[in-house]
Amino acid sequence: MWLAILAFLGGVLTIISPCILPVLPFVFARADRPFLTGTLPLLTGMVLTFAAVASLAAVSGAWAVHLNIYGRMVALVLLTALGIALLSPRAAQWLSRPVVALGNRLTNAHNPNSGWLSSVALGAATGMLWAPCAGPILGLILAGAVINGPSTTTTLLLFSYALGAAVSLAVAVLAGGRIFAAMKRSLGAGEWLRRGLGVAALSAVLAIAMGWDTGILTQLSSASTNRLEQSLMDALPASKAPAESSNTQAATTQPPRPQPKTEGEMPSLEGAVAWLNSEPLTSEELRGKVVLIDFWTYSCINCLRALPYVRAWHQQYQEHGLVIIGVHTPEFAFERDARNVRNAIRRFEVPYPVAMDNRYAIWRAFNNRFWPAHYFIDAEGQIRGYHFGEGNYEQSESLIRELLTKAGATNLPPPISGVDDTGVQQAADFARVRSPETYLGYGRAAAFVSPGGFAEDVSKDYTAPRRLQLNQWALAGSWTVGKENATLDSTGGQLVFRFQARDVHLVLGPGKDGQPVRFRVTIDGKAPGRDAGEDVAEDGSGVIDEQRLYQLIRQPGRIRERTFQIEFLDTGASAFAFTFG
Repeated sequence: MWLAILAFLGGVLTIISPCILPVLPFVFARADRPFLTGTLPLLTGMVLTFAAVASLAAVSGAWAVHLNIYGRMVALVLLTALGIALLSPRAAQWLSRPVVALGNRLTNAHNPNSGWLSSVALGAATGMLWAPCAGPILGLILAGAVINGPSTTTTLLLFSYALGAAVSLAVAVLAGGRIFAAMKRSLGAGEWLRRGLGVAALSAVLAIAMGWDTGILTQLSSASTNRLEQSLMDALPASKAPAESSNTQAATTQPPRPQPKTEGEMPSLEGAVAWLNSEPLTSEELRGKVVLIDFWTYSCINCLRALPYVRAWHQQYQEHGLVIIGVHTPEFAFERDARNVRNAIRRFEVPYPVAMDNRYAIWRAFNNRFWPAHYFIDAEGQIRGYHFGEGNYEQSESLIRELLTKAGATNLPPPISGVDDTGVQQAADFARVRSPETYLGYGRAAAFVSPGGFAEDVSKDYTAPRRLQLNQWALAGSWTVGKENATLDSTGGQLVFRFQARDVHLVLGPGKDGQPVRFRVTIDGKAPGRDAGEDVAEDGSGVIDEQRLYQLIRQPGRIRERTFQIEFLDTGASAFAFTFG
């Protein structure tokens, strides 16, 4: 229930997002018609189509994505006809091809007798093209759909999101319709308004066809709605709305409850494919101990920045009855490899038991949605609190100490005063981060601007534009872009990103044969020098020798908008995702 309300409110907020701009001309094209026969059917068609298409894309394979591409083409033609019909009825009659005639019929705003069915069809076309900015709320819904598979819950949440958007659009249209009517009465400006809407509609079609609705407008939206959406997420009860999430770029703040309250019995730990640093553990044999379950995955920058605190709690309180279990639930396919996880455990000095949750069995048992996520369990086996994301470490430690004291522990050491969080594990400078986590596979990519877009799962020669806007990225050279990564097919390939943050991280892997791949990094066209990250020399050189997250840039000085480029000197490199700090 709470998650549905959250989705609805997230949809309502889209009215202040730049990503709604391409939709507005089509919605306002019927602003001067009766609401029940014009706007309401249009919004109904938009809501139903968006929920259906988004549900299909979230839980289906690539075939559904390809199918929707054809649907978008048809919708673009139809809405182009709308713009022409609004701009010039004479031109619409001259262009009497069937699809144009249909578009003219559907969008003949000056004919009050055209029925509600035409409005529904126009709304369906709009819903097929609408690509709302994936802020925290929509992102959690879609990530949960991918993780949990097909369900009516996903469709209902997407419907709630679209319904919220429709409500805010309806309010805008009702207000706008009165303004339009007043202008017609006072100025006789009906014809000019109709032509203006035609120009706006054609501009919107151009924006959608060029991908600006999912590129530039998405980036503009980040600053306008994400903070509001995060506030809504924090305000609603987390126990009622466990929302799915991938690696969140900004720390989510769901602190443990100040007064511990039973949230249910600790779920089973069965289903792990392997246990590292320990023999298999069960919920039953952990009774009498205070347990911290830490969901993480080793290429997740948020998880890595939280690890120093989890390690410190283990060292400080293990002798007093605290047991920490790291549940390693992979995001990328290579994170299922036990050898890779063992290497990460050794590199990050993880001393406590780690369960490899490759099948998401423990993840689902806890109904978890976040990386990282901490669940605090008392000596009676009851969940007494939780925390999602980075931050709030003092509150978490306070809860650990309280649960240990209630379990009979005495003479606890003083609270931890500081942790060793250097290198890639150093806390992010969130106040100055303006670049979001960005995936490079076509399954979740955004703001990709190489001409022609992706050629999915086949080799293609890409080029990078000479100039990029903030948070746009591009490929150069011969690449094969898969659903979760981009793989270089020849030497000399490049990856370019326009960013603003202190740190630049990139999840990378060597070729299929495991051979190291040399690379060279530049920032604003020059060697990074003192801005080099821990995996890069000052001259920009580095080597990809395993599948993991690499820190490529760390700026000690002033943070401003800059252009990052990595050139691969050998073939076979795979790139998965950028993260910033």
